[in-house]
Amino acid sequence: MDQYCILGRIGEGAHGIVFKAKHVETGEIVALKKVALRRLEDGIPNQALREIKALQEIEDNQHVVQLKAVFPHGAGFVLAFEFMLSDLAEVVRHAQRPLVQAQVKSYLQMLLKGVAFCHANNIVHRDLKPANLLISASGQLKIADFGLARVFSPDGSRLYTHQVATRAVGCILGELLNGSPLFPGENDIEQLCCVLRILGTPSPQVWPEITELPDYNKISFKEQAPVPLEEVLPDASPQALDLLGQFLLYPPRQRPPAPVLLHGSPACPPLGAADSPAPRGTCPQGPPRAPPCP
Repeated sequence: MDQYCILGRIGEGAHGIVFKAKHVETGEIVALKKVALRRLEDGIPNQALREIKALQEIEDNQHVVQLKAVFPHGAGFVLAFEFMLSDLAEVVRHAQRPLVQAQVKSYLQMLLKGVAFCHANNIVHRDLKPANLLISASGQLKIADFGLARVFSPDGSRLYTHQVATRAVGCILGELLNGSPLFPGENDIEQLCCVLRILGTPSPQVWPEITELPDYNKISFKEQAPVPLEEVLPDASPQALDLLGQFLLYPPRQRPPAPVLLHGSPACPPLGAADSPAPRGTCPQGPPRAPPCP
């Protein structure tokens, strides 16, 4: 840690505190995540190990946050990441109104590129949400927080399909279009009720594989018909609603994966170029900073 000067505290996660810091020799600004071990015999937390393994498995990419170093510190260790100004949750929260179409398209394209890159490297993130999508001062979006990620292989006994992430991307798209979450549940059951309220109650006719799910029939819900997305998001364009509908389909195999959405197929036209880049200078500045290093 002697090689870094702490500039301020950014936030706190499940397994550590994140600080903004400057490398004393190079002057580079980084984000340091300090992970403390409660007991040495417990070893490194699984989430931290997954994050390190996932980020070390893949090469540098413009849409995945870069892990610069890992080193021991006291009774724990520190992860050094490239510094990003804010996250997508803050951008949405501080927007005066829902983002304009060009902004939504730009952020969505960068997210899909990051997801496609992870999947091409056999990484499934499993925790995609606006708070885990970091935004640079220039508006660049990068996927972060790989604590729940899995490195998968076609030879594995349990497969996490690419379409699992596609549904998460759909929830993020809905939040960008709406200015707030489409499914704002506080717990699993409440979240599920919010989904059923909009998408309707799934059935084996709509989703044949639903009967194979481990908890199928353990809980029942009132039958509900889906609500047309144009009623939920009346200001969204027909193209955006069509894309959102593909993301949120119940059967995972019917959702187009990220590469198809980016490059297109006969059944799914490409997303297309954004009308303008992501906005600059709109990211919130975060908490007050500590005095600068000498």
